[in-house]
Amino acid sequence: MALTETAEAVVSRKGEGAKRGGKYLTFRLGEEEYGLEILKVREIIGLMDITHIPRTPNFVKGVINLRGKVIPVIETRIKFGMEKIDTTAETCIIVVEARRATEALEMGILVDAVSEVLDIQGSDIEDTPEFGSQLDTQFILGMAKAKGRVIILLDIDRVLTDKEIVAVSKVNK
Repeated sequence: MALTETAEAVVSRKGEGAKRGGKYLTFRLGEEEYGLEILKVREIIGLMDITHIPRTPNFVKGVINLRGKVIPVIETRIKFGMEKIDTTAETCIIVVEARRATEALEMGILVDAVSEVLDIQGSDIEDTPEFGSQLDTQFILGMAKAKGRVIILLDIDRVLTDKEIVAVSKVNK
């Protein structure tokens, strides 16, 4: 994706705190807390058998069979450049629906633990800090201040790039 497209996407979301307010499902990856718009969440399931698919991107953990439907599972820690850890009793899969243009992709994201659902006011959401042009932050919807902590709000539609969505969508076909 071109830098100008990324900059335009970030600028188009600047100052939209009021529009970003709403209910968010929060989850942990390591010591960091993240939030997803609740309307993007389809369900939360416990860890189940994940079938590895050869020759997929390294962040694709594999696929699961969810009531007869094959769903790709993203290893969120790897996608975000974090260290891979062993699963725990709290590790779970959040099934989400990501949209690109007219296409929807149902996928699971592997997280360390689900925290809670928070109702976050738009006034409590700040724009993503500027980190310079070398760091892609277009997948961050904003930074929420809630209960004395900072929660990174994700735009699930932008966590994967167009190229990655094509690769992941081929996994379940």
